[in-house]
Amino acid sequence: MDEEMMQREVEAMSINRLNELGNRAIQAGLIAGHGYYQGQYELLHQGNSVLLSPEEAENYLENLLHKAA
Repeated sequence: MDEEMMQREVEAMSINRLNELGNRAIQAGLIAGHGYYQGQYELLHQGNSVLLSPEEAENYLENLLHKAA
């Protein structure tokens, strides 16, 4: 497998992970929505739109879900 293909697979796994975390947060009533917007990851939380890097969004969602558990 070449380097470019591996990078694409890693990116796809990251997108899937963010989608999973975002959907769990919606189901738990912690956020209203989530998704990519202009190269960043947008979270709709407490009436505000928060734009984060994908890595920051993953950490944010993990912490949010952990605190709610």
